Amino acid sequence: MVIEKDPRVGGTCTLRGCIPTKAVLHSADLFDEAKHGASIGVKATPELDMDAVRKFKEDVAGKSSKGIEFLFRKNKVDRVQGHGRLAGGGKISVTGPDGKQQIVEAKHIVLACGSAPRLIPGLTLGPRVMTSDELLENVSVPKRLIVLGAGAVGVEFASAYRRFGSEVTVVEMLPRLLPIEDEDISAEFEKAFRRRGIKSLTGAKVEKVEVVGEVVKATVGGQVLEADMFLCAVGRRPVSEDCGLDKVPAIKVERGFVMIDPKTLLTGDPNISAIGDLVALPGRPHPQLAHLAFVEGEFVADRLAGKKPHAVNYDLVPGATYSEPEVASVGLTEKAARDKGYKVKIGTFPFAANGKARILGATEGLVKVVADEKYDEVLGVHIVGPRATELISDACSLLRLETTSEEMLHVMRPHPTLSEALTEAALGVRGKPLHI
Repeated sequence: MVIEKDPRVGGTCTLRGCIPTKAVLHSADLFDEAKHGASIGVKATPELDMDAVRKFKEDVAGKSSKGIEFLFRKNKVDRVQGHGRLAGGGKISVTGPDGKQQIVEAKHIVLACGSAPRLIPGLTLGPRVMTSDELLENVSVPKRLIVLGAGAVGVEFASAYRRFGSEVTVVEMLPRLLPIEDEDISAEFEKAFRRRGIKSLTGAKVEKVEVVGEVVKATVGGQVLEADMFLCAVGRRPVSEDCGLDKVPAIKVERGFVMIDPKTLLTGDPNISAIGDLVALPGRPHPQLAHLAFVEGEFVADRLAGKKPHAVNYDLVPGATYSEPEVASVGLTEKAARDKGYKVKIGTFPFAANGKARILGATEGLVKVVADEKYDEVLGVHIVGPRATELISDACSLLRLETTSEEMLHVMRPHPTLSEALTEAALGVRGKPLHI
């Protein structure tokens, strides 16, 4: 049985996150390609229709949601619509859309309440000040857009709206864009944003945001930036309020996150598990990523079915940013590897030397491989460039098998493909790339 208060199923990823945002980014991709098609012999004069962009996004998300409904019916999963709250003793109180309450009992409960956009203190949302949720419903292209936050959500929307025609400024409190990525990848990404005319203010803090008439004024480090629209993309908070967590004293909550045992995904109560954006791990970060939540859900389902599933490997959670250029990574960054005491070897290869990248006209970026000097084990793979979010799956498989750079370079990859850059970067670890 699944309890969900939204009329549609699918949660954040399907309805307001991964799926609709990537649909919008696909529209931006095609619009940009059409504008520049003359260079490869395809002349066009594209026209942007934001109403149609929104409709396309809704159609894709709607089909995904209906697909989940079909799977519910196929697998005899009951769905109860309403706001669920733990009531203690294996009971859940559900308030339906009509306000009526019912009690549902279960042998085991899985908390998967997800997350919502986080706001900076004092920020008031409105027609010109938005989070990603509101911007997804937008049907206009602002002349000027300020994006607060240079994580995946912020740079994806910055990338899309720059290609739609907005003048975009990204403000990030930390020293670089995509601050959790490898430093070389961030540096290359920042160059790509500059080439596209996207302004970046790093190491900067927004002190005040106010709407004056039709203008948003943001005070950053003493200077006032003006825009027609302001996006707050400073991360996501767990949706843990009003869930009845206080009814189960054994559940430990820190900063709104439900703490779990990483080996079992159990909370302090042996009959309650928790997964996804809602949870935190003791002593280490828990990425808020849909694919991680999916794997955690599979693990809990297998455990409850009496199987003995492998524990979730939190060291090999891939990251993926669908901006232009794309960024993807798995494993340790160079700095993280050195901080852990490894003596590392580095191999890099630029897409500028890759034949398929030239064909695509997408030669920005590089592949970086971080390997252990002693045993040659590959510790991390980091990519900025074309189709990075697809290419990283190759690296995920290899790191899962504890590959060495020698084994990685001996994988026979077809030609011409972007994946050949992985071979060359592995060769670079050993000091002998072939094509540079």
